[in-house]
Amino acid sequence: MTDAPRNASTALARTLVDALVRNGIGDVVLAPGSRSAPLAFAVHDAALAGRLRLHTRIDERTAGFLALGIAKTSRAPVAVVTTSGTATAELHPAVLEADAAGVPLLLLTADRPAAMRGTQANQTTDQVELYGTAARWALDVPPGRPGTYEQTQVDDWRDLVARAVKVASGSDGPPGPVQLNLQLAEPLVPGVDDGWSTPLVPPAPQPVDAGGVGPVGIELLRAGPRTVVVAGDDAGPPARILAEQAGWPLLAEPSSGARTGTHAIRTYRLLLAEPELGGRIERVVVFGHPTLSRPVTRLISREDVEVVAVRNATGYTDPGRQVSRVFDAVTGEPGGDPDWLERWRARDAEVSAALDRLVHEQAGDTLSPHQVAAAVSAAVPAGGLLFVGSSNPVRDLDIMARPAPVGERRLVLANRGLAGIDGVVSSAIGAALGRARTSRALALMGDLTFVHDATALVIGPHEERPDLTIVVVNDDGGSIFSSLEQGGVEYADSFERLFGTPHGTDLGALCAATRTPHWRVESLAELEHALSSPGGGIEVVEVRCSRDGRRALDELIRGLVAGD
Repeated sequence: MTDAPRNASTALARTLVDALVRNGIGDVVLAPGSRSAPLAFAVHDAALAGRLRLHTRIDERTAGFLALGIAKTSRAPVAVVTTSGTATAELHPAVLEADAAGVPLLLLTADRPAAMRGTQANQTTDQVELYGTAARWALDVPPGRPGTYEQTQVDDWRDLVARAVKVASGSDGPPGPVQLNLQLAEPLVPGVDDGWSTPLVPPAPQPVDAGGVGPVGIELLRAGPRTVVVAGDDAGPPARILAEQAGWPLLAEPSSGARTGTHAIRTYRLLLAEPELGGRIERVVVFGHPTLSRPVTRLISREDVEVVAVRNATGYTDPGRQVSRVFDAVTGEPGGDPDWLERWRARDAEVSAALDRLVHEQAGDTLSPHQVAAAVSAAVPAGGLLFVGSSNPVRDLDIMARPAPVGERRLVLANRGLAGIDGVVSSAIGAALGRARTSRALALMGDLTFVHDATALVIGPHEERPDLTIVVVNDDGGSIFSSLEQGGVEYADSFERLFGTPHGTDLGALCAATRTPHWRVESLAELEHALSSPGGGIEVVEVRCSRDGRRALDELIRGLVAGD
């Protein structure tokens, strides 16, 4: 950082990248482009020096979700670099997910100088505050001033990056995306002179603020009301700890980080329909972001239930606007109904056994999605990672996965901020790259989710590839709609065209086109063999299933419990 760049765009780019590293950014995802070239050169130099990891992708949407996945497991902000024009819009889906899930992303969108806006210049559009309220902060950064010899301009750029990283990390509110829209003037490559000659002197070391964050008040929830703890996405261990302290049932989604221990109820989604269990709940404590099932949404929307929320990364979940109290942290007082937890446990054991028998009997000689979810869950070892897609796979996992022992560091992740199917393959790859000490990484998703993000497998020869087994449940379409209102018999004439959406894609050929190893399995024994024999790198295990009978099977599963 002691040399003098010969043009302002190179100076801006080198300063920003150096400041990113100094503020803790360890990963940068880059999509190619001309206007962003100064940033690309600067990031490349930093990667060669071992100061950060560079990940290059040709599709900006893939790049955005890759960064999202890395940030979810590394628990640190990740920067994404794009060129101008439609490239910046391709980041929008990942930005929306990062906003809703509280994932820190730093969006470095290259732009033309402001004077070119409104002139119909090539690849020029209004990128200022492009992501609206989804960005925690957005700033339009003017180009450097050629011929300027003032160190203050360089210092301003460094301060700008420091603030952007802090905001993205959640220093001033919920963590999430931040956009720096960078106006880059020509020349866009280093070594071409426009009169810039200010040396980029490294900043002086800054004293570390040892003040820290003050203690968070912990609210004591008194014993008495029959209480359950709901753990939604990214709830974390506090949900489990509260349930164990107070002796309450724990209703934990797969990606909650709390589906462990002796209080987690596997079939909670079904048991909520039983009057003797779900019907007798008087209080619910909500952690994380629960979005997975309608029974839970109905529970936390009931007027006859006291709903207490614990703040998550972006606030708290209150779809029925029934939350009466919100806390930063809670602890529970033991007591209340002494048999409350044991009734849930006993009934969970009965329904779990009946569910396993039903799934086995209904599958017959074929392989059902529920069996796939159970097999994949069982294949995740201690210290392992599982990234699961939206729609049926995460719901099948929810009902089939047995709670794991505490302390084995099995990490289950999903994009549950907005629960879309886009970008899941990219996010899974990013999550595997971002978690350095994963014993085994797997992903579970449906065929539409896989096809939707097939460009995630287009990875250049110079790019790092994690060890990741992607299990695709291929039933040739959108089977989740079979279980919803749209799957009713009265809509059968239009269902396949509008919702079933069969595509007939040959996933093996798709994988072959990207040189991705592919296995196709059609029995439980073949699936278990494939899961027990990872080949290294990114590989795809395709499981062929049928959508026929999905609605009927779901009705049989709901029939295992005594409804209202």
